[in-house]
Formats: sequence, C-alpha cells, structure tokens
Amino acid sequence: MELEMVVEVPRGSRNKYEMDHQVGRIRLDRTLFTATQYPADYGYFPGTLAEDGDPLDALVQVAHPTFPGCAIRVRPVAVFWMHDEQGPDAKVVCVQAEDPRADHIRDLADIPAHDREEIGHFFATYKDLEPRKSGEIVGWQARAEAEAVVEGAFARARSGEAPVGVPAPDLGHRRSPPHHGRHSHDQPPPS
Repeated sequence: MELEMVVEVPRGSRNKYEMDHQVGRIRLDRTLFTATQYPADYGYFPGTLAEDGDPLDALVQVAHPTFPGCAIRVRPVAVFWMHDEQGPDAKVVCVQAEDPRADHIRDLADIPAHDREEIGHFFATYKDLEPRKSGEIVGWQARAEAEAVVEGAFARARSGEAPVGVPAPDLGHRRSPPHHGRHSHDQPPPS
C-alpha cells in the first residue's frame, strides 16, 4: 500500500501545528509543555476519518525534517496505539515510498528497536505537563493491521459515519506512561 500523507509537524519540532481544515491553513496549536521533540515528521492522511473525529494520524521516518503542509508519498509499516483523553488513538508509522534507504523497512520488525522506543517514549511523555491531558500506551501492531486501520479510516470518511468509541485493541501490554518524578496534574505535589 502506498498513499499520500500531509505533514503538520516536522521532526525535531516542539511546536504542535495542526491543519485548520475549515480555512485551509496550518495553525500553531501549542508549543509542547515538555522538552520533548517530535521523533518523526507527523501529520495525517487526507480523506480519512479516525476514531477521534480527525483525519488519521501518520508519522513518517525521514532523514531530514520537511515542513508543515508538505505532501509525502509513504508506505505504512506499523501502527502505534495509544489511548488519550479523546479515546483510542492510532498513529500509523510509515516510511517514504521512494526512498531507497527505506526499501528494507516493510513491517514492524524492520523498524529499528531504538526508533520504536523513541516513538513510544515521545507519546508516553509529550503531554505530561499539560493540564487535563493524558496518554496511555497500548502498543504496536504490524503492517497488516496498519493497512487495515488506514482502509477503515478511508471507509469511515467515505460513508460519512460519525466516529464510534471503539476501544483500541487489547495487545496485552497496556501501560500508563512513566512519570519519572513528575506529579499528577490533578493532585498537588507532596509537601
């Protein structure tokens, strides 16, 4: 499967940009509250509808960051699942379709372990200091599941169906993000 994604946030950025589909502009949503940076170019697949009511999220491993609004032809190779304050949240991990450096990356097992850990760590911690925001890691699935998620998001958009609160898959290793000494936003720090 090859398709086009649109970049909203370049790799290495702490700024969270989002496409405003009503006016066709990229807007600065926020600067991340933590010192984390996006581990890959991050954006969406046009013409899709994810469970959270937005276009389906996509990450693409790139040698050099691109820019907001850049369209890239990609191949999905895995899907990373998390659960946030809006419910299940799939992040389809891709490689550039026409990059010979990525020809050998065809499935989850081909993504270097450190890259998978970096992506997981980012999504486990990037909302840590934001009030009323949360993220819980669910886990990874391989290319076949990633392609099924993409196809489902295209079908949902075509049918015009409203997103349904379908739970993320139970991968047997759900965990909350580590807090590394940080305090919950709902409780004052110990005195």
